[in-house]
Amino acid sequence: KIPSKRENAFSNLCQQKDYYPDLALYLWHSVGTIAALLQEIISIYPLLSPPSLTAQKANNVCNVLTLLQSLASHSDTRSYFLQAHIPLFLYPFLNTISKSKSFEYLRLTSLGVIGSLVKADDPQVIKFLLQTEIIPLCLRIMERGTDLSKVVATFILQKIITDSEGLNYICQTPERFFAVSTVLNTLAQQQQQAPSQRLLLSLIHISEPTRPERVQYSVLCLRKKKKLIVAKLGQEG
Repeated sequence: KIPSKRENAFSNLCQQKDYYPDLALYLWHSVGTIAALLQEIISIYPLLSPPSLTAQKANNVCNVLTLLQSLASHSDTRSYFLQAHIPLFLYPFLNTISKSKSFEYLRLTSLGVIGSLVKADDPQVIKFLLQTEIIPLCLRIMERGTDLSKVVATFILQKIITDSEGLNYICQTPERFFAVSTVLNTLAQQQQQAPSQRLLLSLIHISEPTRPERVQYSVLCLRKKKKLIVAKLGQEG
């Protein structure tokens, strides 16, 4: 009985959240609420691999993620949200590859939480996401996800790249720069067959030469690496 009452409570809170702008404050400061939300998330980890997630379970956890999104969006709880490393609890969902509706719904709602974080244009958010390796997860979804998931993942990458620290991070090594540019190039080619206005807009923002000197540096790194590989192959030959 208790789990069913908890599920109903989460569902009712989600339905009422737009009527209470400070719901995030009540969630954060009420005793045991955050622990209960995280407990619901952790409870479905065993269902991720092998994929055995039911629609009901996915819907319940997505209600929890919607409540977490309110914490990520609110200016007074965002820093607490990061300090508690709560986004890390969502990364296992982003790392799934099942194409079922339940898993896609879970990935998309998790991306929505991260998207709410980056909308704030807070340097601390970008720093946290870089330190916790969000970029590879976004790149995977941009390659394999549904159209809507691709849009949100690309938006997150856009907000990271248009931040100076985010761009510097990507341009630090040729491998990072090459991984990002390869996925972006693939997405751009896909737009020729099935264009998406929102996705194209994010791609345009990402491609803007806001830090041309860093991009030029990365290109030089790639060329240098190519010369080293060629030289090494010559020695082996």
